[in-house]
Amino acid sequence: MPNVSFVPHAAARISAVLAQLKDYLGEKVSTNHSVCEAHSHGEALELARLPIAVVFAETTEDVATVLALCHGAYVPVVAFGAGTSVEGHVTPPEHAVSLDLSRMTTVLQVNAADMDCRVQAGLTRQELNTRLRDTGLFFPVDPGGEATLGGMCATRASGTAAVHYGTMKENVLGLTVVMANGEIIKTGGRVRKSSTGYDLTSLFVGSEGTLGIITEVQLRLHGIPEQLSAAICQFENLEDAVRTAVEVIQAGVPIARVELMDDVQMAASIRYSGLEELRPITTLFFEFAGAPASVREQVDVTEALATDNNGLGFAWADTPDERNRLWKARHNAFWAVKALYPGTRVISTDCIVPISRLAALIVGVKADIEASGLQAAILGHVGDGNFHTLIITEDNPEGYEKALELDRKIVGRALSLDGSCSGEHGVGLGKLEFLEREHGEPSLGVMRTLKVALDPRNILNPGKLLPEGLAYIG
Repeated sequence: MPNVSFVPHAAARISAVLAQLKDYLGEKVSTNHSVCEAHSHGEALELARLPIAVVFAETTEDVATVLALCHGAYVPVVAFGAGTSVEGHVTPPEHAVSLDLSRMTTVLQVNAADMDCRVQAGLTRQELNTRLRDTGLFFPVDPGGEATLGGMCATRASGTAAVHYGTMKENVLGLTVVMANGEIIKTGGRVRKSSTGYDLTSLFVGSEGTLGIITEVQLRLHGIPEQLSAAICQFENLEDAVRTAVEVIQAGVPIARVELMDDVQMAASIRYSGLEELRPITTLFFEFAGAPASVREQVDVTEALATDNNGLGFAWADTPDERNRLWKARHNAFWAVKALYPGTRVISTDCIVPISRLAALIVGVKADIEASGLQAAILGHVGDGNFHTLIITEDNPEGYEKALELDRKIVGRALSLDGSCSGEHGVGLGKLEFLEREHGEPSLGVMRTLKVALDPRNILNPGKLLPEGLAYIG
């Protein structure tokens, strides 16, 4: 690696690389203030910084050109998809280029007989499922927002259906990745398993754009279930609801989704999403999928467990419109809380524990919320031990710090119960402080070694995912 003392001053490097980018990519490069402002942050974590330019890539070769030029000039690059990440993943560092992949929306290949497809990274999962409509197949990973599939790979996304179909980790077969120096590599393939070489696909899935930029994704598809049924069950007691969800999983019920919303969240969602037929008390949302006989068996077992735990009876949503209404309300939970408390700030956090410890965690978190003097909503994918807390606080620095203090207590509880600081939001900037406690310094040292080996000039989303340390040269 060249000695840093010979690298030109930042202003000269930026001027040179902008000129080169415009020479090679023309109108795909924008320095317009409003365009740069739109790429200065994601959702939730409000830290923002303007990039020096936004490049709208349309091909893998465009991405390779950008990285080769920026690598040569030591200019940081941050990949940008839909901007829906919540932990600061897409906030640029100083003097960075934002590389927008949202124009890369081609479905390159659909192999219906083998139940897989290959897509460009800027395609959203909603658009993919629209294009798969006539095949009898669909892609099930559903984080809720209008996320791109490349971004979902980068953050190892999951969501409401993960309890049944798994996360991006289980549903990605292979990738096309552009390395820091512009080299293009392919990982994995179309086969369902392989015993050859290092598992590079898993290395890049969840790397948050710090090791390479994903431009194409080979995805596992699933058959559309013969029958779908959805139901809700309300509980007077939060612990009863959590216990029901845990027992459903422990009983081996192949449930498609099981989501929890506590009393605070339900009050917000009833008002925002028009669920007036429901009470503002803890509620479980269920979805059952499969052959009719299998669905009937799942329902019988689940309903019996809910009744044993003081559930107040099932309300059914069997038509597509009714099901969509329920799941739209669940996906709009963050906005429902924002709307219920105008003028406040809402901090979204998540953590995950083994399901046997979920009840202890949620009950403890509820006590932490009450002790903090803040209001917060609890919701989540309780079937896999993952839940979110939406912390409501005053929109000022003091309120923000109080929310972060509560967040630290919530994550601390999860880690003390053999959990993780994030089940699906990822690390970005927002979760950096918890990485050493969760993984330990020796493991972080191995991660830093990988980072330095693959990105020796530290241009790929620097400062994200991995706390700085001795091996972090750049």
